[in-house]
Amino acid sequence: MLTAAAARDRFAATRGLTELLAAPLSPEDQTVQSMPDVSPTKWHRAHVTWFFETFVLDRFADGYEAYDEAYRMLFNSYYEGVGPKFSRARRGLLSRPGANEVGKYREFVDAAMDDLLAGATDDDTDLLTLVELGVHHEQQHQELLLMDIKHVLSIDPQGAVYRPDAVDRSVTSPLTWTDCDPGGQVEVGHDGDGFHFDNESPRHTVFLEPFRIADRLVTAGEWAAFIADGGYERHELWLSDGWHIVGEQGWTAPLYWEAYGDSWIVHTLGGPREIIDGEPVCHVSHFEADAYARWAGARLPTEFEWEYAATRHGRAADAGRPFDVERLQPRAAAGTDSLEQLYGECWQWTSSAYLPYPRFRTAPGAVGEYNGKFMSGQMVLRGSGAYTPTGHARPTYRNFFPARNRWMVSGVRLAADIADA
Repeated sequence: MLTAAAARDRFAATRGLTELLAAPLSPEDQTVQSMPDVSPTKWHRAHVTWFFETFVLDRFADGYEAYDEAYRMLFNSYYEGVGPKFSRARRGLLSRPGANEVGKYREFVDAAMDDLLAGATDDDTDLLTLVELGVHHEQQHQELLLMDIKHVLSIDPQGAVYRPDAVDRSVTSPLTWTDCDPGGQVEVGHDGDGFHFDNESPRHTVFLEPFRIADRLVTAGEWAAFIADGGYERHELWLSDGWHIVGEQGWTAPLYWEAYGDSWIVHTLGGPREIIDGEPVCHVSHFEADAYARWAGARLPTEFEWEYAATRHGRAADAGRPFDVERLQPRAAAGTDSLEQLYGECWQWTSSAYLPYPRFRTAPGAVGEYNGKFMSGQMVLRGSGAYTPTGHARPTYRNFFPARNRWMVSGVRLAADIADA
């Protein structure tokens, strides 16, 4: 748990980064909702503020009065225990409050939080625990803010740019494999030392057969070969639900790819450009990742295979790599001797359904709605992506999305059974 001084500093730094990420966007940019899964930037800025107001200030700040009672409903996401909420799919219809007024709301809550934390001590464990959770919650929304505005700007026919991004044209070496022999039973999950979300625990034992895992992510050039070989036209490669969506949605390539002569144009936060063969393919659904793996004669790792491999064969320092706002496009592998691109490039689909660990219990109250209520109909992703803020990645982190979603920065790492390799 954070000390009182560290909590105050982390809170201020996190709130500042959110505003830095929103700074390139006009008030009009911040209001658009391009599909139901996407939320407007101003809504993200307001919702994370609502979180601190609702779960911290209301409980711990004596005499606190809300900035605007109407915001209680407007910026509640899914916390049924708190009260009513505005429809997620209609957030883009809210022209008021505007982006500037949301900024004033943030300033009001930030000042109240700073006053509260200035008087806190290290013994205020309940307060500090919720502040730390709120910081990590805001980091989740920083990543969502970037993913969502990427989708919004991709619709602009003028090739809208969020901010310029350096182009990395590194060439990736051929894919190689790391053999893993867990020896049967292994422990997985968070050990409780340091911050973690509730869905990462309790630590427990699983059985793993020997397997091998790819040393890097699947590249855009390799995915183009999958497309050229009829990958989106061959039903035998696809799970039934995935094949249905291919036909229903007309998928022929990853999200943000557009055919351009004999090549492909991809939309990035730096605007549209040709794909670079060596960079990781991203914005693919679980269905696409699974189909590619089958085409490649491999499979997706389970989440526990991924965690085992990352812990034993990855570099621990990679999880702590600083977030770089100047580097928002996943980059090519460097060709080192350890597993690469575990963190900081693309979240990686696993073959594991998002389910509770043995002995998992939701926390009491509204905060208990944070993760547990979503443990149905979703698939787990591991690692972290190019939009993931500093301090928000670890080997046990369980991200999760429905199998059809692909607006996230989601990529593919292959695995195989050693007996079949």
